[in-house]
Amino acid sequence: MPSQTDLNAQRSPQAALRFRPPVSTDGPAITALISRCPPLDRNSAYCNLIQCAHFADQCVVAELGDRIIGWVSGHRPASDPRAFFVWQVAVAAEGRGRGLANQMIKSLLTRSAQHDVTHLITTITDNNKASWALFRSLARDWGAELERSALFEREAHFAGAYPTEYQARIGPLTFSKLQNVQG
Repeated sequence: MPSQTDLNAQRSPQAALRFRPPVSTDGPAITALISRCPPLDRNSAYCNLIQCAHFADQCVVAELGDRIIGWVSGHRPASDPRAFFVWQVAVAAEGRGRGLANQMIKSLLTRSAQHDVTHLITTITDNNKASWALFRSLARDWGAELERSALFEREAHFAGAYPTEYQARIGPLTFSKLQNVQG
């Protein structure tokens, strides 16, 4: 006979889903996840390891059972310490369609390490519709403005090799506002 936990997991696919800071041994799984999520840049395995080891307070993994199905990396820029920069968002095929990226970012921003964050920032190419939709939904959920401006231009910063990266900036935010719309 199945246990109550098994029945809850069958009724609610998110019952076994949990968010946590990464640990260094997550590095290989994160590197593999990113490689399955084009068009994300494939950072070196060492870069992912450093993020897990040195920036765990600014990163989150989503686990379904014993598998990492989501990853958000970020940091607090020294030039804008009240902002939180989302560097990468990766969601495995099995985690898509659940609002997982939105939930991971909200989970990250409600940690005590981010209690003084006033803005969420990232860079997104013009044609990345999924990322624009994610950041529009976060701004809407928080009742905050979403500003868009060119940050890294195709010719000036990438010598024509990559498209322009636009900065998306959401805010102002308050810790209490972030906690009230968790979920």
